[in-house]
Amino acid sequence: MTELDTLHATRQAYDAVAATYARQFHDTLAGRPLERALLSAFAELVRADGDRAVADLGCGPGHLTAHLHGLGLKAFGVDASPVMVELAREANPGLRFEVGSMAALDIEDGVLGGVLARWSVIHTPPEDLPAILAEIARVLAPGGRLLIEFPATDGPHEQTQAYDHTVATAYRWSPDHLAGLLRDQGLVESARLVIEPEPTDRRQFQEVQLLAYKCEA
Repeated sequence: MTELDTLHATRQAYDAVAATYARQFHDTLAGRPLERALLSAFAELVRADGDRAVADLGCGPGHLTAHLHGLGLKAFGVDASPVMVELAREANPGLRFEVGSMAALDIEDGVLGGVLARWSVIHTPPEDLPAILAEIARVLAPGGRLLIEFPATDGPHEQTQAYDHTVATAYRWSPDHLAGLLRDQGLVESARLVIEPEPTDRRQFQEVQLLAYKCEA
């Protein structure tokens, strides 16, 4: 399957479940104090380096975009699903949302102070991920911050693992491997948060958040 085929299939799958997804995850940060704390740190770091915009890539119905806005950031959302974008606009009329692909962002070079990619690369086949990370690096300003979240593989020797996802095929990543892919694009890891699954969680794997910055030119 080509990159365009993957994008089309994922877009159709999320269009079909967008309304249900928006209802189910409207309080996506409830009961997640560690994640809220890291988002606050991300926002503080971005604000300290200027007043540049922040892109929430794979924004879905815009819950996290609105949260970033509430933290004082000039946040806007991008998602491959037109239905998700329409729901985000309806729920957040004062914010900007666009339909777009992470592999070809309609954003100028080096203009963003930050990028949030929360579970938005999970449907990306391993061979396509470097191009998406390169695109993120392209749009970030020197010193700009990336916060990327993804599910981890079962062990350090497994770079990626496919798993059954409710919507579409998804992939888990070795944190060290993904950090290495970031370094290849000039994005340097500065912090890592690993959240262990609770016994009652449906999926028994770690959630990982990497905070990185773009090297100065």
